[in-house]
Amino acid sequence: MAVIYDATLNPTKPDVVRTYLDGTSWGGSGDLDMLAAYRLDDPAGTVGIEAHLVARGGRTLHVPLTYRGEPLDGADEHLIATMDHSVLGKRWVYAAAGDPVAVAAFTAVLRGEQPQADQELHLADGRVEPLNNLVQLSVNGEAGDADALGFTDDAAEPAEGAATLTAQWSGGTAIVAALR
Repeated sequence: MAVIYDATLNPTKPDVVRTYLDGTSWGGSGDLDMLAAYRLDDPAGTVGIEAHLVARGGRTLHVPLTYRGEPLDGADEHLIATMDHSVLGKRWVYAAAGDPVAVAAFTAVLRGEQPQADQELHLADGRVEPLNNLVQLSVNGEAGDADALGFTDDAAEPAEGAATLTAQWSGGTAIVAALR
């Protein structure tokens, strides 16, 4: 279960995604439209795994991230930002491809061993509300012995493999990851 808090983030997720994309060779430029997002569960419950689907420069981009309560040892090159979360405190934001918890979760989903996370919103007054998943994930193919995870950056150039992970949201569909 992905727990979402009614919280203030500084910088905001769109700001983090924009800054990250500005620093990549494939991120393009221009306005950013946050289309949808989905989450996967960390079985230990300590790492937030969230992937954003965004439109920029006429392209659909896939930006999988992790949120941690402390720095990930040996992963400085994958650190995107730190943010202040009004409920959880300081968070370290990493590119999911460099976070072993996210790699394990995506691999488990592609192997049919783990579903995408259900989500619930925890409000400041203590109420908890279920959230609908605006992105539906589906696996095509079978992983077999494949164990190399690849992420799609630009939906026009999807990751390929024995098993692919497709995200579908209102207005779009894209292969977002694959095991090869």
